[in-house]
Amino acid sequence: MAIDRRAFLSMAAVHGLALRTATGQRRKPVFASNPFALGVASGDPSPSGFVLWTRLAVEPLAGGGLPPEEIDVRWEVAEDDAFRRVVRSGWAVADPQLAHSIHVEIDGLASDRWYWYRFEAGDHESPPGRTRTMPSAESSPDRLRFAFASCQHFETGYYTAFEHLAREQADLVFHLGDYIYEGRANPRIRAHRGGEVVRLEEYRDRYALYRTDRDLQAAHAAAPWVVTWDDHEFDNNYAADVSEQPDVSRDRFLERRAAAYQAYYEHMPLRSAQMPKGPSMRLHRTVSFGRLAQFSVLDTRQYRTDQPCGDRTQPPCEGMVDPSAALLGKSQRDWLFDSLRSSPAAWNLLAQQVMMAHVDRTPGSEEAFNMDQWPGYVASRDRLLNFLRESRVRNPVVLTGDIHSNWVNDLLADFSDPSSAVVATEFVGTSISSSGDGGPNSKYAAGVISDNPFVKLHNAQRGYVFCELTPQTCTARYRVLDTVSERGAPRRTLAEFVVENGRPGAQPA
Repeated sequence: MAIDRRAFLSMAAVHGLALRTATGQRRKPVFASNPFALGVASGDPSPSGFVLWTRLAVEPLAGGGLPPEEIDVRWEVAEDDAFRRVVRSGWAVADPQLAHSIHVEIDGLASDRWYWYRFEAGDHESPPGRTRTMPSAESSPDRLRFAFASCQHFETGYYTAFEHLAREQADLVFHLGDYIYEGRANPRIRAHRGGEVVRLEEYRDRYALYRTDRDLQAAHAAAPWVVTWDDHEFDNNYAADVSEQPDVSRDRFLERRAAAYQAYYEHMPLRSAQMPKGPSMRLHRTVSFGRLAQFSVLDTRQYRTDQPCGDRTQPPCEGMVDPSAALLGKSQRDWLFDSLRSSPAAWNLLAQQVMMAHVDRTPGSEEAFNMDQWPGYVASRDRLLNFLRESRVRNPVVLTGDIHSNWVNDLLADFSDPSSAVVATEFVGTSISSSGDGGPNSKYAAGVISDNPFVKLHNAQRGYVFCELTPQTCTARYRVLDTVSERGAPRRTLAEFVVENGRPGAQPA
């Protein structure tokens, strides 16, 4: 019988993978190469624990290169980086049904502490990771430092921004979507492999390609991450079960969505509560930092109605104000409103994907809006902003990705009236690498700000946003790089904006 190369590699990659002897003892696997090539990560921290992640792969870009058998992996959590004071340890099973990924949910740890973790399989030890627990629910912390990022197209640039982010000493990192791009290979600075990804195996290999990046691995290992997706983790500009391609059947689309969602779970530090069920996966959830901050993590893709005016930037149309058009869906919206009503936090932050402010994107007398973002769902956005105002939600701040540019926006009760009350502040972060080097684009920025007086900043360079919360202020520092087409670019702080407790709206620091 003929054996193809992938099957041969799977058999040759590990010797002695039978996990148990006849007496039930563990049998030590022997790997042909380092099985921790995709690094480590932690995420979704609580006051008593967090999730630890890794995925075993000896041929990362060829399905992992391991046979379809379970593999035992040992893990350790310590109070020091030398692992002299190990406080938790145990075994986890790398399941081939989940691409030999591991999601270890740690509990019972002290609150508000930093820890270190690592994995061991056979004779191989993973690189260590650094993570932390959150302060207790009753505590009132003096400070929280966090970063948020999005949009890391592998082909259009290097992840130098992550190299800098890894050194920021952040307590949390939020990734707001477009962790991978699903498109076919179109080599520029770097290259994808193959065509547009559709099947589970293809999504797995695409994630593995991104996960091999050293700077991305360093950022994951430096702090716990809280993740949510946008569209490119599955399919560009999709809306629930509707493809941007009109000839794709709903059944085929949902089959592809199930594959995309499973691969996403397999490669993210998520809890079992987020494990997908076919083409469905609950990502909306809260993460709290004592009574200082509550983050509501949103999903603006899975439950939205189809874009009523299409998914491009275009002049206004009647569908924009359709009251039945929804970005969050009723169940997620009700969950969000309930969690905000009951929040004891001084700051309530929404970690989400697409720009909320009603920005006219065409300077001059003509108007055009991005219909894939909240301006294409005006009634849905107004319900949310009215709720924030009428319910007196304390210090709402919106964190946004998607758009490959930096923005600071005041969110108004009525965007048709420039003198309308400011309800909240929106900080929009640029891309890590998507759209290439970018630039300040000062002339366009001046035109946009002139037409949209609630816009305080626009810039199209690459980077991320680093924020510091205290009981009195929320400060956002916009970190930018001049280039991502070459490695090693320095980062600088483009601008700083501050929101004061009890005073919605951002002011230059």
